[in-house]
Amino acid sequence: MTLDILKAILLGIVEGLTEFIPVSSTGHLLLVQRFFGFADEEFGKTFAVLIQFGAILALLSIYFVRLWQLAIGFFTDAASRRFVFGILLSFLPAAVVGAIAHDFIKAVLFNDWLICFTLIAGGAVLLWIDALDLKPRYTDVTTFTMPMYLTIGFMQIVSMIPGVSRSGATIVGAMLLGADRRSAAEFSFWLAMPTMAGAFVYDLYKSHAQLSSANQVLLAVGFAVSFISAWIVVKTFLGYVQRHGFALFAWWRVVVGSLGLIALALGK
Repeated sequence: MTLDILKAILLGIVEGLTEFIPVSSTGHLLLVQRFFGFADEEFGKTFAVLIQFGAILALLSIYFVRLWQLAIGFFTDAASRRFVFGILLSFLPAAVVGAIAHDFIKAVLFNDWLICFTLIAGGAVLLWIDALDLKPRYTDVTTFTMPMYLTIGFMQIVSMIPGVSRSGATIVGAMLLGADRRSAAEFSFWLAMPTMAGAFVYDLYKSHAQLSSANQVLLAVGFAVSFISAWIVVKTFLGYVQRHGFALFAWWRVVVGSLGLIALALGK
């Protein structure tokens, strides 16, 4: 039981720390499961899905006031209404593709070798986007154009390949379309709300049969650790990338992907 709790803490930390930064939480969770002994346990797969709820709640708790203002303003303020529609428009492409290709993605793309390669490739993309001499036209997520919202949504589809990173794909897409680092990163938070909630509900429906009262303690531990870790990340991430860019996350991806490839090559 003690070992299982330690695994729950480890997975909770990984989920919370990686969900909202451009390093691929799914890729990290799958590699941790592979190399730390959860990969062959059916509950381990379900657990990894359910602790995402802790990260979702951390984000919602931090943005609660702004979400409430949007909800109230939706009926009285054209700008609030436009932003809500923009988020939904951006969410739509991934929702459609995810619903259609969910089983294919889980069966074919959840491959440890592919994850390691995409981690390294994604790191290279982040270094490239940091090196570009971009001239941002947007510093406020509520002022993105509707075509821009939709295009970012199509970029998010790429992140269905484990190791790519949902936040990384949307941040890169937003910056190429004219957003500065901070607003690009912040929009990845807003888009995460419906995307993660939808994926969580769907995965919970697909895997609810593996839940049991015997696993409630592990779920509670993983949930709490995920919540705390994600809360810290969300509170600090925007300020960090505005000042320092994405090099830290890029090199982290390269290191983790390279170590993963070495371990796989050695038959670990």
